[in-house]
Amino acid sequence: MRVLVLGSGGREHALARALHRDPVVTALHCAPGNPGTAEIAANHQLDPTDPTAVTELAGRLGVDLVVVGPEAVLVAGVGDALRLAGIPCFGPDREAARIEGSKAFAKEVMAAAGVPTAEARVCESTAQVEAALDAFGPPYVVKDDGLAAGKGVVVTTDRAAAAEHAAACGRVVIEEFLDGPEVSLFALCDGQHAVPLLPAQDFKRAFDGDAGPNTGGMGAYTPLPWAPPGLVDEVMATVVQPTVDELRRRQTPYVGVLYAGLALTSRGVRVIEFNARFGDPETQVVLDRLATPLGTLLQSCAIGGLDPALRLDWLPGAAVTVVVAAENYPASPVKGDEITGLDGAAEVEGAYVLHAGTARDAEGRLVAGGGRVLSVVGTGPALADARTAAYEAVARLGLRGSHHRTDIAREAAQNDR
Repeated sequence: MRVLVLGSGGREHALARALHRDPVVTALHCAPGNPGTAEIAANHQLDPTDPTAVTELAGRLGVDLVVVGPEAVLVAGVGDALRLAGIPCFGPDREAARIEGSKAFAKEVMAAAGVPTAEARVCESTAQVEAALDAFGPPYVVKDDGLAAGKGVVVTTDRAAAAEHAAACGRVVIEEFLDGPEVSLFALCDGQHAVPLLPAQDFKRAFDGDAGPNTGGMGAYTPLPWAPPGLVDEVMATVVQPTVDELRRRQTPYVGVLYAGLALTSRGVRVIEFNARFGDPETQVVLDRLATPLGTLLQSCAIGGLDPALRLDWLPGAAVTVVVAAENYPASPVKGDEITGLDGAAEVEGAYVLHAGTARDAEGRLVAGGGRVLSVVGTGPALADARTAAYEAVARLGLRGSHHRTDIAREAAQNDR
C-alpha cells in the first residue's frame, strides 16, 4: 500500500511513524512533512490546503490512500477533490468537516442528534454577547466560531477579557462552563460505522498547574486509570454513533477520525467540542500504544469497509508525551534557534522524539520552525515509568528560550500505583 500523509506537525510525524511500522505500507510520502518525517518517508513540498496540487501529487505518486492531518486541509475541500479523482482519502469532505470548522454547526448537529453538550448561544453582535455572558455567568466560555488552530477558546472569570475575545473573533459561541475532568476520545469512521481508539487526556494551558494562555496542547497521556468503567462504550453510544448517523442523514457521511473532546461533569458526560482530525498531542500517545496495523485500518475507513465489531489490539503499558515549545509560544514563537541534544534524547530507554515545528536552515542545522517544536514520547509499564522516560529525554534537549510543562500526567501517575 502506498500512502500519502498531509501535514507537517507532530501529529503527522506520529502518523507517519505508525504507518511506517505497518508491513502492508510499501511506500510512504508526506507533504510537506518535516525533518523528522524525512527520515522515514519521502517529503514533497507543496501547500496541503491546495486541492489541485494535492490531487496532482497523489495521482502522480499512484498512492492507495491519502491521510489528512490538519483541519485547515479538510475545510479547504481537499477530501472532496481526492474523492472526485477516485483517490481514497481518510478525512471528511468539506461539509462534514464543518463539525470542527464551525462551532455553531457542531452545536446544531448535536442538538439534532440528541448528543449531550453544554448549553450555548451563537452571538454576532455586542448586545448578543453581553446577554449571553449575563445568562451563563462566570467562568465565561467564549469560542471563535471558525478555525483557530486550537487557540480560539477563552475560559476566564474576567468578563472584560471574555467580551474582548468575542469582539476580536466576530461570530462566537458562548456556552455554560462544564466542570469535571476532560477526556479526548478518537473514533475511526467510514461514514456509517465507528470504532474507538484509547481515550487520552491532554493539557491545554501553557504552564504548570493549568496556568497561562490556551495552546494547541502541551502534553498528553494514555491510558486513563481514573476513567470510569464503561466510559468508551457510553461515549460511542451517546455521542459518536448518533453524530455519525446525523451527518449521514444529512447526506454528508463522515469518513475519517472524529475527535470528541469530553467533560466528565457532575451531570454526566458532555461534549466540549468536536474535531475533524487526529488531536495533537493526544495522537502521539494513542498511536504509540496501537498494535493493530494502522494502514489497513485507515484504508478500510476510506473505502467504506470498517467492521463495526472490530476490536483493536493495544500494547500494554502507558505513554506520555511532553511538548517542547519555542520561546514566547503561544503568542509570537521565536523561530530559527538551533535544536541540540536529539542523539542524547534518543539514548533514553523507552523514549523517542517526534518533530513538530522544526526546519533546516541554510547550513542544514535543525532549528525551531514553529511554536510547538518537539513532542517527546516516553513509554513504560506504568504512567510513572513513561513520565520518567519522557522527562529524562526532554532534559537532554537544547533550545534557547524553550519551555515545557513539568506536570504532564503527574497526578494520574501518582494514583496509578
